[in-house]
Formats: sequence, structure tokens, C-alpha cells
Amino acid sequence: MKIIILGAGQVGGTLAEHLAHEENDITVVDTDGGRLRDLHNRLDIRTVSGPASYPMVLRQAGCEDADMLIAVTNSDEVNMIACQVAHTLFRTPTKIARVRATAYLTRKGLFAHEAVPIDVLISPEQVVTDHIRRLIEYPGALQVLEFAGGQAQLVAVKAFYGGPLVGQELGFLRRHMPNVDTRVAAIYRRNRPIIPRGDTVIEADDEVFFIAARRDIRAVMSELRRLDRDFRRVVIAGGGHIGERLAENLEHSHQVKIIEHDLERCTTLSERLDRTVVLHGSATSKRLLLEENIEDCDIFCALTNDDEVNIMSSMLAKRLGAKKVLTLINNAAYVDLVQGGEIDIAISPQQATIGSLLTHVRRGDIVNVHSLRRGAAEAIEAIAHGDARSSKVVGRAIDEIDLPSGTTIGAIVRGKEVLIAHDDVVVASGDHVILFVVDKRRIRDVERLFQVGLTFF
Repeated sequence: MKIIILGAGQVGGTLAEHLAHEENDITVVDTDGGRLRDLHNRLDIRTVSGPASYPMVLRQAGCEDADMLIAVTNSDEVNMIACQVAHTLFRTPTKIARVRATAYLTRKGLFAHEAVPIDVLISPEQVVTDHIRRLIEYPGALQVLEFAGGQAQLVAVKAFYGGPLVGQELGFLRRHMPNVDTRVAAIYRRNRPIIPRGDTVIEADDEVFFIAARRDIRAVMSELRRLDRDFRRVVIAGGGHIGERLAENLEHSHQVKIIEHDLERCTTLSERLDRTVVLHGSATSKRLLLEENIEDCDIFCALTNDDEVNIMSSMLAKRLGAKKVLTLINNAAYVDLVQGGEIDIAISPQQATIGSLLTHVRRGDIVNVHSLRRGAAEAIEAIAHGDARSSKVVGRAIDEIDLPSGTTIGAIVRGKEVLIAHDDVVVASGDHVILFVVDKRRIRDVERLFQVGLTFF
């Protein structure tokens, strides 16, 4: 595909990196020459310097014959105008834009073809907020991903000493929990992927990705680790867009406090939020954290725009007695460095957002993509179409499907039913198939698997 990315910031740069490795023709547009040079040297992609919404710049970037425009600059207005220009002057087929301001997002009909012609809206703050909310819902999970409207979930947990399944073969799980159906999609041991089989033994400290129907998630988690009690008291450092949205989501079911250093922002937050306690001060202030009884806090979420503040406040909160700490980290290089020590969960906003962008770039009927393990692996939800003659998956049992190496099918969602992918389950047309791919180089093969042959038409 010929794809133009507007904005070479963190999301634009990470996206270019993902797509450049998949034989796409990528052009990145930005006003920052230094960033463009870095991307060009690192990824060997085409770059154009200039304001992203100018017709001349878009023409120079190749908008006349581009398949897709992805506008992820830091300005909502630039992103919206660029999509309008691409539609009016160049008839670009697919336009994706990052729009942050709720003032735009809440206006009905604004993003229709006859108004501002954006095909797909991406709101990173909402994606990250949802991601954090799901982690708070399942204490002890490292990642919680939803498929088929939340009917099936893929959860990553670290196996602990003393978990009933630790030291046992995977086949034991089915005998031990006959009423709960689940499948382990992948195991990461010392950062290396293992494709699970019935005789694979789970070891302590393994990162286990399993898939199950939503109602069974807690039961499976309890087999791998001691279940943490539900989080009730939540402290949020940073009252920006993500902090505010998270507080709004949680305040009616949890006790929430927000720490914000900007007094004016504190006033705004206290007017907008109903039950959240808004505190003015620094999240790295030991005195403030002790005054607010940080030792009684179930989870401390550091969500400011400053990585260093997030890391330092999280480490301080943990040392002062917070049960769990979750830290937002923009610099992807830091994420692996800090997670697993004093910081329980490190979240990269780019990785969380990238999946929703990749969904629209994939070929075949792909309705969901989640980027995992810093982009090394992906979880994909694809819809099977066709019949036994035209499709490589429809009408076949799972053990008959020629899956690319390093790929496992975790579950199939058929209507309202979640079928865990045992070898004898047969794929039907219209099924939502959830796959786990540990080797990103195999993505193209997975896409081909779900493309319908010409005989179907």
C-alpha cells in the first residue's frame, strides 16, 4: 500500500517503523527536519518537509495516488484540514486522523463525508484510558485486550510460585478446570516466545497470554497466580486528558484522588468531576503522598506528560507503601527498563494506539489488531468469509488449517458464543477468528489466509 503519514512524532514515527518493515511504500511529512532525517536514515523511507495540510506539500508527498492518509500531527486542526484537502483535491480513498479535543468528538455529524471527510477517528487518550481501566478491572494482569465487542479477552499475566498451574503441563489445566474453557496462546520465558503445546510446562515468572470468554478470565488468572483483591482506592498523578478521563470512568465505583500541580487545571477538574478528590501539589512530594495515606492506596497511576516525573513518583509511591503502581511512559526505550522492578506495569501510549491504526492497514477483513511485546507480536481478530472452495479457513477444522509458523488460533466468536480453539473446532463463514502471531514477519501470510479466492465471486 502507498501510505502517507502526517506527523513524525511518537505515534507517527512508531507507525512508520511498523509499516516500513511490511513492504509498504511510506512517506512521512513533518515540519521538523531533524526528526525526518532520523526516520529516513533509520528506516530508509521517503520524507517531505513542510506544513502537513498544505495542498502543495501533500502533492509532493504523493497524495494523488496514495491509498491511505494517516494524519497524526499534534494539532487536531491540521489533521482535520489535511483530510479535507486530501478528499477534495486528491480523492484519497482512506483518511485516518487523530482528533483529541472532546469539543470536536462530541459533535454529531461533524465527521461525515459531506462535512469533514475523515473515515476513521483515532483518539489516543481514549484508547489509553480504556487500556488502563481494563487493567484496574483485573488486578494482577499485565495486559487485557478485548475482541468481538468484549465477548472474548486475551490476558497476559506473570505466573507466580505457588500458582496451582505453575510446574504443571498445560494439558493439566483442562483436567483441573473442566467447567472453564481457555487456551494459552503464547508464553514468553526470559523474553523469548514459546508456542504452547499440551506438554509445555509453565514455570514461575513466565509471561502467559491466555484467551477465554470474559466471564472465565478471573478463574483462569487464579490458576497462574494468587488473585489480588479488587482495587478500590486509586490515586492518579497528573490531571491531563488521560487522568481526567480515567477519573471520570472510575469515580462512581472507586475512591479516586487526582494530584495536579497546575492550580488552574485543579479548579477545572474539580468543576468537571463529581466524586473525585482533586489535590494541588507535586506527585513527587513525599510529604503530600504521606499526608494522603499513600500506604492505603491499591493502585497509583502516574499519567503526567513527563516520563521522569512518572517514573520517580511511581517509585516513591511504591516505597511509601502503594500496593501497585502503573506508569505511563512515552519513551519506548524506557518501558522494558522499568517494568517488573518497583514499577508493576509500564504503558507505552504509542503501542496502545498503534493497534487501532494497524487495524485499518491490514488486508483481508481484519477488525481488530493489538500490538504486543513492544511491537514484536500481534493479536489479530479476522472475519472468515467464503466457502470451503474459495477460503483457506472456512469449512476446515483448526488442526487442518495451514497456519504460518509462530501463529496460533486462540478462539472463535460465533454470534454470541465464544468457542475456544480446540483442534476439532470447524471454522464457519462469518466467524471472528482470534489469532496470536509471535513473529511479525508472518503477518502477510496470516492476511493471505483470510483473503477470499476469486471463485467466491
